[in-house]
Amino acid sequence: MTNYRYIAPCHFGIEKTLSFEVKKIGGEDIAVSDGKVAFSGSPELCAKANICLSTAERVCIVLGQFRAKTFDELFEGIRALPLSEYIGRYDAFPNTGHSLNSVLKSIPACQKIVKKAMAVNLCKAYGLQTMPESGATAQIRFSIMKDEVTLMLDTSGVGLHKRGYRRESNAAPIKETLAAGIVDLARIRENDTVCDPFCGSGTLLIEAGLKALNIAPGLNRSFAAERLGFVSDKAWRAARSEAADAIKRDAKFRAFGYDIDGECVSLTLSNAKKAAPQLSITAERRDIRDYTPPADELKIITNPPYGERMLEVEQAREIYRAMGERLLPLNGSQLYIITPDEEFETIFGQKADKNRKLYNGMMLCRLYSYFK
Repeated sequence: MTNYRYIAPCHFGIEKTLSFEVKKIGGEDIAVSDGKVAFSGSPELCAKANICLSTAERVCIVLGQFRAKTFDELFEGIRALPLSEYIGRYDAFPNTGHSLNSVLKSIPACQKIVKKAMAVNLCKAYGLQTMPESGATAQIRFSIMKDEVTLMLDTSGVGLHKRGYRRESNAAPIKETLAAGIVDLARIRENDTVCDPFCGSGTLLIEAGLKALNIAPGLNRSFAAERLGFVSDKAWRAARSEAADAIKRDAKFRAFGYDIDGECVSLTLSNAKKAAPQLSITAERRDIRDYTPPADELKIITNPPYGERMLEVEQAREIYRAMGERLLPLNGSQLYIITPDEEFETIFGQKADKNRKLYNGMMLCRLYSYFK
């Protein structure tokens, strides 16, 4: 049986979390590197990976790898690949990519060569003079790292962080895939109670709920590879059916969100309903200074405000001080806070049991964890 080599990019800092997810769905020969996880598996694994992986940004199939220091070598390397196994007679094949520490530096020039070589390759395979490109889109991505070319087919299409529930968000959202990684690090279980005192559009609460109930994040959306045909419709149906059967319908998970902005509260409730109506998520307008801890132990997971200008930073730090006053002592509860402020522990008033570097986009942050 044919095995594909897959590459799934992710946020820097959650590569190991993604590798555990990949292993869980049956990925083999797993290799972890900065910002991505590579693995092998059957064509059917393409469907399962897109539907089930919560921390991957997308799922790509490696079409080929070779060295190239000249445009001729780039052209010939691509012309020799078995592209017609993945790209149909009428499919469009736009490309994008990047180059780092390589002789071939010009991305526009590389894009032209990649396009031309792919057209020559596919025209020969299909006996055509020109490719019509009137069908589905096979988005091609290339990477040139230290003169090593990797040509990939993006099987996801729209990024996997687009679950479908957050069509609107507040001004400073946290990406769904990063939120899922934080939730994994907090080890959310089916009977946990979770609170976010700065809930924004509800992303952390919703991702916690999806994890607790084992609801696959891609269950209710479509993917680019479904329109390309190299993975059968039967495989997609089977992956969705398996994911639906795995939902923990008797889970006791509960979540509470608070925010000083009433519009954010409305967004949280609306997004939670879109994500999964069975999620037990409530939200109300409340300032952190009015927070009162519940009698039961819970997991507090939050992305509090932070600023880039000095005035905004000082305002954010006032909030951190208020957090320390209202959230401490934890009395058996656990706390997970992501922020770029290196002085957070001092301002908050307690050193974290663990802190981990995470990137929110291009911004270096830390996840401060209090769990002892």
